[in-house]
Amino acid sequence: MHILITRPEGKGTELALELQQAGYQTTLCPVLTLDYLTVNSSELAPLENADKIIFISQDAVHALLKLTPTINKAAQLYAVGQQTADAVYEAFGRRAAVPKQHDSEGLLELKTLQDVELSNIVLVKGEGGRTTIAKTLKQRGALLNQLVVYKRSAIESEPGKWMDHWQTIDVEGIVITSNAAVDAIFNGLNEPQLAWLKERQFFVASERIADYLKQQNVARTQIHIAAGASDSAMFTCINQQGSKMSEAESKQPAKPVTAQPEKKAQTANTGAKAPVQAKRGISKTGSLALLISLLVAGAVGYEFYLKLNSDQQSAVALTELTDENLRLQQQIDALKSAQQTMQHSLYNSEQKVTDALNESAEQTQQQLQAALKRAEQQTFTLNPQEVTSLQRMAEFKLWAEHDYQGAAAVLSRLDSLLAEHPGTGAIRQAIHQDLQTLNAIEPVAVEAIYLKLHGINQKVDELVFNAISLPEEVVKEDPNQLSENVSEWRQNLAKSWQQFKDFFVEVRTREDMVIAPFLSEQERHLVKQRLSLYLAQAQDAVLSKQSSVYFSAVDAAHSLVKDYFKQDDAQTKAALKSLAELSKEQLDFSPKVSLQSTEQVKEWAQ
Repeated sequence: MHILITRPEGKGTELALELQQAGYQTTLCPVLTLDYLTVNSSELAPLENADKIIFISQDAVHALLKLTPTINKAAQLYAVGQQTADAVYEAFGRRAAVPKQHDSEGLLELKTLQDVELSNIVLVKGEGGRTTIAKTLKQRGALLNQLVVYKRSAIESEPGKWMDHWQTIDVEGIVITSNAAVDAIFNGLNEPQLAWLKERQFFVASERIADYLKQQNVARTQIHIAAGASDSAMFTCINQQGSKMSEAESKQPAKPVTAQPEKKAQTANTGAKAPVQAKRGISKTGSLALLISLLVAGAVGYEFYLKLNSDQQSAVALTELTDENLRLQQQIDALKSAQQTMQHSLYNSEQKVTDALNESAEQTQQQLQAALKRAEQQTFTLNPQEVTSLQRMAEFKLWAEHDYQGAAAVLSRLDSLLAEHPGTGAIRQAIHQDLQTLNAIEPVAVEAIYLKLHGINQKVDELVFNAISLPEEVVKEDPNQLSENVSEWRQNLAKSWQQFKDFFVEVRTREDMVIAPFLSEQERHLVKQRLSLYLAQAQDAVLSKQSSVYFSAVDAAHSLVKDYFKQDDAQTKAALKSLAELSKEQLDFSPKVSLQSTEQVKEWAQ
């Protein structure tokens, strides 16, 4: 079987060698060319703060490596396929996550790419191509930057010339790894060329390319989908179909050689008796001479017949020999052509292997130089402004925001930065002491205290007062009622004087003794409102981190419950117990902490 490999220059050599070792005939005919693009520093800047970096292909890795970018060391790397992941490891020395299904859909199924809201993601890709990854990540809320580092373009050649050459060498299978290659092959063909092309077997790298070929009216039975674009996946797909295709090839039967029938000699009736006429005047001598003449004529005719038959047989044999020589000459010419094609393919393969090895060695050398350069920059270059800025941020979170966990996080980041540079041991030692101090500070359980106060406040209406209701007043007759009798004017004068005194002083009498405080309904309402106010004040003090206000409010609430409500009631006991516990809380919102690393950083920066 003759397999045509259309991958770009330098990408199909290994597959061709592997197929040739398995007995296939191969031809390398790149239909696309790859051009690396020049990207400015502003377009490369998102790589420095990226949380995740996705590489679409090996070409994306190689093109980005030539730009010598600065990549965030904490960023998680992703690759669509295993070969791309291997290229990432060779280029940057880091492992990349690879999906089981080597395509865009498989990549998007990874768990670490599900919740990416507000994540900084950089997509390193070629010009054009699918938009599935970009659209999906944007829908999931990611902050996406697309970095285009290369482009594919069709090789400038007339497609008709390709078809003529492919028909001449009898191509049976074609390897295609991109939709762009499909366009490059099918564009600009006439009807006979398209008809011939559609009868070939196509080995493609994905279902997407197969669907694209269907749009070119290629039958599904002519399309075979590999497990990916790798050489091993393509070889497996071709090898599986090779035996089937070989068995399906129609065998041309040999044409039977039809020999011309030999001509049978017609029997000449030389012995026919001439009518004997009894004539007179014919002698015996004349009769004998006539007989001899007839015999001679018969012998000459028989010899001519034999010679004619022999010439016809010689002509038939000569024709058959000529045809056999022609067939042998055609076979010899075909063998010579196949030998020349094989020698040409072998020479191209050797040349391309040599070029690939030279290019690989050159790329490896460039990668080593870039890695050494980055290592030197990381070893001897440390920005003092960045170190000072992180230290000041830690101090701000400590003194202004009282965010001890935030200060510890900033110091940890500063320690990670200094770990890559020698000569910073004293600063790192001070940082670790500060981290130990900050981690030992226990945060105030603000939420728990707030909820506990809220629970007490909800039970205020259920508290029972310790005051009793007053008995009804005894209604007595008024002894100072005036008489209508004029003669009793003295008594009426005395009664008037008594009424005048009662106007200023009123004395009420009750039958039962009052032994508990007396509170009206309005006073009881005010007491409960005051208690709720104290509890709300304590809640606000916790949220605003005012410990003195908190303890004053809790103590006032405790005293109020103790003075006005029944001490033997269950609700009162529970409220008093909770308030007593709240009054013992340790509310040290602003513990005194001094960062030892501050002085070390100042001395180092000077």
